[in-house]
Amino acid sequence: MRQAMYRPLPDKDIERIHGASLRVLAEAGVECQHAEALRLFEQAGARMDGSRVYLHEKAVAEALKKAPGEVTLCGRDEDNGLHLSGTKVHMGTGGAALNVVDPETDEVRSGRLSDIAQIALLVDNLEHIDFFVRPTEPQDLPLELIDVNKAYAAVWNTTKHFMSGVNDVRGMDEVVAMAALIAGDKRRLVERPFVSFICCWMVSPLLMDPHSTTLLLHAIEHDMPVVMSTAPMAGATSPITVAGTLVQMNAELLSGIVLSQTARAGARALYGAVPSMCNLRDGSYLGGGPEFGMLNAAAAQMAQYYGVPIYNSAGLTESKCSDIQAGYEKAFSVLQAALAGSNYIHHAAGMLEAMSTISYEQYVIDNEVMGMARRCLAGIDTSEEALAVESIKRVGPRGNYLVDDLTLQRLRSEPYAPTLSNRDSRAHWEASSKPDIAVVARANALDIIRTSQAPGLEQDVDRRIRRDFDIRS
Repeated sequence: MRQAMYRPLPDKDIERIHGASLRVLAEAGVECQHAEALRLFEQAGARMDGSRVYLHEKAVAEALKKAPGEVTLCGRDEDNGLHLSGTKVHMGTGGAALNVVDPETDEVRSGRLSDIAQIALLVDNLEHIDFFVRPTEPQDLPLELIDVNKAYAAVWNTTKHFMSGVNDVRGMDEVVAMAALIAGDKRRLVERPFVSFICCWMVSPLLMDPHSTTLLLHAIEHDMPVVMSTAPMAGATSPITVAGTLVQMNAELLSGIVLSQTARAGARALYGAVPSMCNLRDGSYLGGGPEFGMLNAAAAQMAQYYGVPIYNSAGLTESKCSDIQAGYEKAFSVLQAALAGSNYIHHAAGMLEAMSTISYEQYVIDNEVMGMARRCLAGIDTSEEALAVESIKRVGPRGNYLVDDLTLQRLRSEPYAPTLSNRDSRAHWEASSKPDIAVVARANALDIIRTSQAPGLEQDVDRRIRRDFDIRS
C-alpha cells in the first residue's frame, strides 16, 4: 500500500490538531508522579510545577527527530515479520478480555491459559491475521505466574509476532529471559524481537500511571519494542467532540514520545492510539460506532504526519454474539483503519461485547473480513493487460468471457476468494440445511485446533525454559 485511501482529516486540519496539541502540553500539561519520568522530562527541558509537567514545542520537535520512522516486529518464522512504517498495514488480534465464549458449549466463561494456547494455534492457521496479541487474561493461574505462562503458551503455538501487557517488572524480566533463550541470547532477541510489550501508561485525561510508566521505561531499558497506549473515551475521559479527543490523545502521545526518546534515543516506543466513544447512557465503552473508525483513521494520519509507526484499533463491536451487528460494526472500522494506512491494527479479530469477551468463531469470521479489506487495499490494476482491450476485441459483441484466455489467467488472482462466505445458490443452501455462518465458523475453528500441529520449540530450549520457569502447560 503506497498511500492512504481514506483521509478523514484534510491536511490543514492535521496542522490544527498538531497546534492544539502543543497548546495543551504547554498550557494544561500532564500530571506525572513518577520520579524517574520527572527527571527525564526535566532533562528534556520541560517546565515543572511539582508533579505537573509542561512541554514546549522545541522539546516535542527534538524528540520526534530521535523517534524511529520504522519499527520491525519479527516472528519466529522469518516470513512473519512486520515492518511498521508509512502506510504499511498489518492486522491482528488484541484484548485482555476476561470472558470467553466456549467453543464447545457456546456458554460464556472465564478465560483460561488453554484459551491462549488454542487461539494462538488458530491464529497461526488464519492467513489474514498478521500477529497475535494475547486475547484474554487467564484466571486459572496465580497472578505471579500469568506473564511467563501466557507468553510460553503463545510462542509454543504460533510463529507470528506475539505482543502482550505484563503485570509487573518481574513478569517482563521473565518474558524477556524466556524469549532470549528461544532466540539464542539477549542480543539476538533485541535484533529480531518476536515478542513486544503494551504499556497503558496514560490514564486519560493527561495523567501518567506510575506503575505502567515503570513498565514502559523498563521495556525501553531492555531495548525491546513497546507500545505507549492511551485510550481516551470521547465524552468521559476526553472531550465529546471527535476533534477534541484527537487533540488530547495526540498531546498525551507526544508527551510519551518526549519521555521515551529522552530515556533512549531511537527507543522503539510505538504511538499507541486507542481512541473511542463513551456510551453516555451508562458510561460504558463504545467501539461499534462510525466515529470509532474515524478516530482511529485520523490517529493514523497524525502518526504519518510525524513519520512514526502507529498501533491502533479496529474490529470492535458491542454485540454479544457473532451476529449481523458484529459483522457490520467490525467491517466498518477494519476497512476505515486499513484504508487510512494504520500500521498495526490490533483488536481486529475475535472481540465481542466492547472488548470484554472473545469468541473462537469470531476469529474465523474476522479473518474473512480482513481478507476482504486487503483486497480493497490492493486497489485496481490498470496495466495494459488489465485494461483488457485485446480480450474485449476477442470476445466482441454478444460474446462472453467465461473461457477467454484472460479469464483463465486471472480467475484465481483478480477476484477475492472467500474461505467462509456462502456463495451457493439458494437451492444448494437449503439442501445443506441452511448453514449459519457463525455455526460454520465455530466448526472451522474447532477443526483447525484439533487437526493442526503446533510449531512448538526445540526440545533442548523447551527443557531449559521449564527448568528456569514454572510453566503450567
